[in-house]
Amino acid sequence: MSKIPFGPTYDEMLNPNHQDPEVRKAALKAKSENELDPINLFNITWKNENNEVNKIVLPKELTGVEANIVVLLGKYFPSGSHKVGPAYSTLIEGCVDKEIIPGKHTILGPSTGNFGIGVSYITNLMKYDAIVIMPDNMSKERYERIAKYGAKLDLTPGSESDVILTLERTYELKKDPKNRTLAQFELLPNYRFHRHVTGYSCVEAVKGIGNERVACFCSAPGSAGTLAAGDQIKAVFPECKIVALEPHECSTLTNGGRGQHRIEGIGDKMCTLIHNVLTTDFITQIVDDDCVRGLEVIHEGTDILVEHGIDRKLAESLTNLFGVSGICNILGAIKMAKYLKLGPQDNVVTIATDSFDRYDSVIQNLKERELEVSHNVLERWFEDVFMGADTSRVLDTRGDEAKEKLFAQKERDWLPFGYSKEYLDSMKVMSFWDNEYNKIHEYDEKIKAMRGKEI
Repeated sequence: MSKIPFGPTYDEMLNPNHQDPEVRKAALKAKSENELDPINLFNITWKNENNEVNKIVLPKELTGVEANIVVLLGKYFPSGSHKVGPAYSTLIEGCVDKEIIPGKHTILGPSTGNFGIGVSYITNLMKYDAIVIMPDNMSKERYERIAKYGAKLDLTPGSESDVILTLERTYELKKDPKNRTLAQFELLPNYRFHRHVTGYSCVEAVKGIGNERVACFCSAPGSAGTLAAGDQIKAVFPECKIVALEPHECSTLTNGGRGQHRIEGIGDKMCTLIHNVLTTDFITQIVDDDCVRGLEVIHEGTDILVEHGIDRKLAESLTNLFGVSGICNILGAIKMAKYLKLGPQDNVVTIATDSFDRYDSVIQNLKERELEVSHNVLERWFEDVFMGADTSRVLDTRGDEAKEKLFAQKERDWLPFGYSKEYLDSMKVMSFWDNEYNKIHEYDEKIKAMRGKEI
């Protein structure tokens, strides 16, 4: 017999002030002193010690638009990425449903990086063995972080755009009855976490900014979990436009296109099972190297930002806040602010999944490819990437024909993995998603009831 690990409910992740005060105090202490203390499970939240959302409103000298672009910051989560939230949610639901047993089951985590890091971190805290299955051509910092937290790596050929091979390998490994999969692309705890915890955090993030409403929410789908936040934002602000971003080089959602790209964490050549395409209003393509160049401008181009009117202290504070996918989301937000003709009272919300700490090798690769990254080059990239962001490659997906194309893509992607057409068809009505979301109340009660009990 083993004890269920002690961890937060969905409500406690959204509202850490609802945690037991002594638990909250201990968690905040461990966050700065010992990241491998299991009490850090209670730091899985977008909120800081003052119960405020970790965010930044980007200076308009950087975005070039009148609208306010608000970025939630994933770097403050345990393990350095918000992907730890879906990893925990998927594992704890399996625990309280008695489908995942401590000491008996090994956890599989299919990923291209951040979810794998989250799985490795969570299984370390919750005392499970874990195997992270991911492509063999991702940034070395991701492999190092996974190994640091103790999971084994099982690498498949290719890069970000070859995640189907990772899924096939995962399905092979899960034939072993001792293995249980935290399948981020398929399992609804990912959707529940982001719809509830991220969605309401986005709503809170615009308090005191502009008209205090969300006009647009942008996110580039890897698993498409983060896009679920848009469902809750749209429930509060029905006028909000939900935008899925994808690499121009791998335009699967736009037109079924396939190809390699450099935006780690997104664009996985599929419409994921948990992507609620009913609420996706637009699909916008982003050029991959714009994201890498934009990251270099912010990371090493502080003087460039100051020359363009940004306060030096603010410019310096931006240096390590974002990763490549975060820049992708920011560029998507800029494009959509222009496309939707948003003004100074309007708010566009997006997410920085992680931060610079896992992209040094990506920047080194950029410098090797470019041969020279001088002040003049950074100035040109600032103008081209940020000021030059335009409204091209924006696809309106609000019509029935566009939705049917996305549903057809989902069928092509998931029928081969054993899902029935009847199940996929059930996702074509909003009640499916609302019913799945409402299970958070059931799981919150289960988590509280099962804390410390043996299974």
